[in-house]
Amino acid sequence: MTEFNIRKTDAIIVGSGPAAAACAKRLTDAGYEAIVLEKKQLPRHKPCSGILSPRGHRFLIENFGPLPKEILHEPAYCRGVTFHFPSMKSVVMGFDGGPTPHLHRKPADAWAMKRSGAEVHDGTEFTGLVDNGARVEVTAEKDSRVLRYQARYVIGAEGPGLAVVKAVYPNYPQQIPWFVVGQKFHAVTDCPLDDDYFHFWFHPELGHYTWSHARDGRQIVGVGFLRGDNFDARHGRVLDYLEKKHNVKLGPGEDTEIVTANFGPSLINRYVFGKGSVIITGQSAGFFNMIAEGMSVALHSGAIAGEAAVEAFRYNGDIQKIYRSMISSEVRRCSDQWNPLKILFGRPHEADFRGELKKHKPADRLAIIRDVFSFMRLYSPLNWGRQIFWQAICRQFFGHYSPSRWL
Repeated sequence: MTEFNIRKTDAIIVGSGPAAAACAKRLTDAGYEAIVLEKKQLPRHKPCSGILSPRGHRFLIENFGPLPKEILHEPAYCRGVTFHFPSMKSVVMGFDGGPTPHLHRKPADAWAMKRSGAEVHDGTEFTGLVDNGARVEVTAEKDSRVLRYQARYVIGAEGPGLAVVKAVYPNYPQQIPWFVVGQKFHAVTDCPLDDDYFHFWFHPELGHYTWSHARDGRQIVGVGFLRGDNFDARHGRVLDYLEKKHNVKLGPGEDTEIVTANFGPSLINRYVFGKGSVIITGQSAGFFNMIAEGMSVALHSGAIAGEAAVEAFRYNGDIQKIYRSMISSEVRRCSDQWNPLKILFGRPHEADFRGELKKHKPADRLAIIRDVFSFMRLYSPLNWGRQIFWQAICRQFFGHYSPSRWL
């Protein structure tokens, strides 16, 4: 392999999704040079529901400008989320502030990255780093050539790929449970589910993560479960349930999309934020919202990573201390979405679950509450059940999630 000369820059960002774009925007706006390494050619396909939260919508408009029509699916907007329960009760919640965009991730990610102002090296795969304290030496590969970079800080923002995480914590991927998250697209024969809403099932017999929504004239049906199980069998079980319980009649599944996901850290407050001059953000760090929406938390955590780097540049501070202090607010927002006490008695989802729950009869409310706690028991084999409830209790009494659990 041929080696190029070392390219020096202020910051290297690995990945080109929402977290990377937000981080790059903060750095370039402050006058620092950021180089983004993306292993695929942009624009690149990204399996994703595409449903953006109100908070993420506001962030995009405030930081990147009005959203062009070309980056939206049809329906172009989502009015809210509907929670479905085994007791056959449903809670329909409109998003705070009204409908939010249904993003087409392939053009949307490329659009945000272009508007970030960063220099993008796509088709370039990060392969390793050495943190020397004052500088970080980064290696990458492009077209069978080795590229070398030198930066003050490196930000890992490539989602569940975890290449930067593995460079800092080599054994980390083997120490966490991995989930398979997959979806298929179906022609619609009859679907009583409201097209204007994202639908999520709190049903332990269906999977750890089960959802459906309309997109471009078809219906997405998705399911998430621990790696090692069979996706087609799991997906078929969900289809049977939707037909029997919700009268949903769909054609055969097409265009299957399957990815691995590490959404466990957000449930049990076990985020990984890096060490030395390397920080981790977005889904790489463990951020993942409950309703299959990781974009808003990626945008905000990525922006915080960029702000931490800017502050460290300006005041020659310890980026780890700065970042961990700043990111604690995003930890609260994200983990609150999985917190059963917050779900039942707060408003963690930018939709009024508690208010809508009160509209149900007392017996129905009790059935829904039982269903929520029954669903949480699905995580007991991972020894997460007690951790989830303990973290929920600590959050209630201390007002935050303990940073002592973070890497």
